[in-house]
Amino acid sequence: MLKLYCAPNTISVAVVAALNEGVHWEQKRIDFKSGEQTKPDYLALNPKGRVPVLVTPEGPLTETGAILEYLGDTALPQLVPADPLQKARMREVMYYLATTMHVNHAHKMRGYRWADQQSSYDDMTAKVPETMTASCAYLEPQIVGPYLFGPEPTLADFYLYAISCWLEGDGVKTSDFPNLTAWKATMETRASVQKTLADGFVG
Repeated sequence: MLKLYCAPNTISVAVVAALNEGVHWEQKRIDFKSGEQTKPDYLALNPKGRVPVLVTPEGPLTETGAILEYLGDTALPQLVPADPLQKARMREVMYYLATTMHVNHAHKMRGYRWADQQSSYDDMTAKVPETMTASCAYLEPQIVGPYLFGPEPTLADFYLYAISCWLEGDGVKTSDFPNLTAWKATMETRASVQKTLADGFVG
């Protein structure tokens, strides 16, 4: 059985929601408040000290996008477009979320990854509403509806859902993005997302 090391309000919510689409899995919550992710036992599993980690029969796998693609190739093929170009479009969004939008968000509380001075941390934190709003503006016209690429969700929808839960806390005026707002409401009608919310992974 698959085991996921995860934590509420982190990017691991993307994998939790995807797994809730019908995969038999076991959750192992990591307590960030106590710094469990920095302890030797966890670092032996993932030296990066982050979540998620999916333990597969073949060994552990890290990085949200890689985990989602593994699930798409194994347990959740229905979340991967059959058309090669559409599959590439899905990955295009996922890579953007990983390399740009998630990084924008991380500048709010993880400034120590890029700088050493408190003034630098403060500057990065102050920039987050602007950069996250810019990311929303980039994504807004790309949302076909009701899901990102049309009538059926893909892996990218679950990736974006996790990040969308950070927007208001990051100072984004979400009402300025009606496509994104409607898309999120659609995602929250899915039983998988409702279970993720009921289990306390968001909030």
